[in-house]
Amino acid sequence: MMAHSFPRFWSAGLAMIVVLASVAASRAADIPSSRKTQRGLYMTAVEASRAVAADPSRVLFLDVRTPGELMFVGAPSEIDANVPFVDLASPLQWDGQNNRPLFVRNEAFVSTVERRLKEKSLGKSDQVIVMCRSGDRSAKAVDVLASAGFTNVWTVIDGFEGDPSKDGRRDVNGWRNSGLPWTYTLDKSKLDLARDARE
Repeated sequence: MMAHSFPRFWSAGLAMIVVLASVAASRAADIPSSRKTQRGLYMTAVEASRAVAADPSRVLFLDVRTPGELMFVGAPSEIDANVPFVDLASPLQWDGQNNRPLFVRNEAFVSTVERRLKEKSLGKSDQVIVMCRSGDRSAKAVDVLASAGFTNVWTVIDGFEGDPSKDGRRDVNGWRNSGLPWTYTLDKSKLDLARDARE
């Protein structure tokens, strides 16, 4: 009996792997190029919420938007930290090419994420989930982390606000539009307040 059940179990496991690989390939094909990452690890806001809820001690959940975005637009209640990937240049400068204030990369981004990992007793092989407004910034942030040796880093493809609808409002998907818990209230312990002192 054991001889017969083992091959069926093995076949079922192999079938599950094929299905998961097929789902991942299908999802990657539907993702805009601006949201694709080197590692190809993607999840929706709903999936991110489930992953964090399943084992919060084994996941680092980051919001890489600016503190201003969190304050005025809201943030997931479950984030471990806000580590901006980019922020407004200081002093304020104008970006003529994009017709807006200039944003510059946070040079302490990787070291701050490493510190946040250490605070949770996690390492670069543990799961890191990265969220921004809509999935573009988080994809760039994920690639920077992957280049720094992070091996299990995921981007939330629909972000906090989600994709724009036909009328231009971001109300299609994303954390805020999926009925997931979020707040306007900032938690001081989740902000990188030391960043200003480093600049």
